[in-house]
Amino acid sequence: MGFKEFVKRRSLKAKDDQRTKAAELTLRESLYPICLVTVLFFLWGFSYGLLDTLNKHFQNTLNITKSRSSGLQAAYFGAYPLASLGHANWILRHYGYRATFIWGLCLYGIGALVAFPCILAKSFAGFCMAIFIIGNGLGSLETAANPYITVCGPPRYAEIRINISQAFNGIGTVIAPVLGSYVFFAFDDATALRNVQWVYIAIAIFVFVLAFVFFISVIPEITDADMAFQASETHANADDKPFWKQYRLFHAAFAQFCYTGAQIAIASYFINYIRDTQPDANDTKAAQLLAGAQGGFAAGRFFGSFVMRYVRARKVFLVFLTLCIVFIAPSITQRGWTGMSMLYVTLFFESICFPTIVALGMRGLGRHTKRGSGWLVAGVMGGAAVPPLTGVAADAKQTAFAMVVPLCFFVMALTYAVAVNFVPAYRDPADAFSTAEVGLTNHRDDEESADVAVISDEKAVRAEIES
Repeated sequence: MGFKEFVKRRSLKAKDDQRTKAAELTLRESLYPICLVTVLFFLWGFSYGLLDTLNKHFQNTLNITKSRSSGLQAAYFGAYPLASLGHANWILRHYGYRATFIWGLCLYGIGALVAFPCILAKSFAGFCMAIFIIGNGLGSLETAANPYITVCGPPRYAEIRINISQAFNGIGTVIAPVLGSYVFFAFDDATALRNVQWVYIAIAIFVFVLAFVFFISVIPEITDADMAFQASETHANADDKPFWKQYRLFHAAFAQFCYTGAQIAIASYFINYIRDTQPDANDTKAAQLLAGAQGGFAAGRFFGSFVMRYVRARKVFLVFLTLCIVFIAPSITQRGWTGMSMLYVTLFFESICFPTIVALGMRGLGRHTKRGSGWLVAGVMGGAAVPPLTGVAADAKQTAFAMVVPLCFFVMALTYAVAVNFVPAYRDPADAFSTAEVGLTNHRDDEESADVAVISDEKAVRAEIES
């Protein structure tokens, strides 16, 4: 095979009006693309966990306030709507998933390289700009990866697939604080900043290599026609309505905004919470405790995925989000190990909320799936809005008191969990996909081929009789 043929076979443009077998992938057929895309979930989990650790690190090394340090989260998550509703969504709709993956990885690598001179110059504003570029890259990856995992394989197991993939995101958030505790806080400030530089250089090399792997890999492109087919097969034909009348989607995006903002605020100020409520704990110890809490977060995703095998995802989501509210409330007034334990349990029950909102929010969107995923990922912008509010409350009072801010946003997110369980217009499309046989039986194309063969045999028999 020549070079031109090699490049042609790896074209990044998919035809959205043509249905492929991707709509009916079996578990075995979807295994390789899911594993490859799951690497991306680990990447942005690592990046997000690193950000939480750097939040406290820059408070120490650059002598900035808690509220100003939240500029990292504002830059990172503020980039998401620019990607998910702008450039990444355009590439996804006009080219396809693989092109969006490569675009996001390239932006991520460029941002990591830009971070190097900014850290060298000890420029917090410059580093925020680098994080903004990284946020655009990761926002692009999330715009494509979340819906891809949801639709790549039998629809019945969509929530389980995305929660298992997101569990590797949780593993990334565990590794990053552990790395930070040994690489950032265990050295003097100058050495720690040099270590941060080399971490981002390593990230840049890895993501550029991964972008090349995506270019040479042959993974199924799932088109709008494929998604319309899935919606019609499951009788969840919400895509019959214009996009702007997909009210369930916009409610899910609102819930995503509120939930993600609360989750990011808790993680961003976890180290500060430990330092305020346990004066004998240093930054290294607090970072290690954060890693433990993120470990509980990752474990919760595996546990939630297991439970969803036997209980409808919408019910698990309602219980988990309710328990987030129940357990974060005592952390506002409690101190020491009791308050920290409440946050540990809260992170465990946060685990399945984000991916389950994505999966439920996209139910029945059909041809609107790619566009709708942009709105769900744009909800991540809550991570840019809620942490600064929490930081202001922490500067004014204490970090423990500031946990009232994420508590309020959890309550607002709960409105979607209640609706998807008790409002028929929300509940029925979700349940229709939970019982779908698409991807669990023979491909429609195979069935049509069999029908054609039967008709041909009948014609041959008729011709023999007539002769």
